[in-house]
Amino acid sequence: DDDEQVVLIGRPVITLKHWLAEAKIESGPLFRRIDQWGNIDRRALTPQSVNFILKARVKQAGLDPEMFSAHGLRSGYLTEAANRGIPLPEAMQQSQHKSVTQAASYYNNAERKNGRAARLVI
Repeated sequence: DDDEQVVLIGRPVITLKHWLAEAKIESGPLFRRIDQWGNIDRRALTPQSVNFILKARVKQAGLDPEMFSAHGLRSGYLTEAANRGIPLPEAMQQSQHKSVTQAASYYNNAERKNGRAARLVI
């Protein structure tokens, strides 16, 4: 959506600016198909394509592609944010989760593992 925005700082910004310059992207989707001749499509990658690319790269890295998914990256972001003590609303702004219930489930799992109650011996 054109109205959706996230804030990036540091190395992600440098990488993003490099991609935009190399791909000559001035508007439209960031993630686009690149054909075998290096031509960049104007349309966005589908969610299925993102997942396929992720699994192919994971396999190239010598890891099990069955253990990774595009959804896992997004949910993993929230889990890591919870582990680092980042407030849920702030993390949701970046992850673009609309459902507090869904996003909070990742936080609840992290809080349960990292919380003081988990350290009590009964």
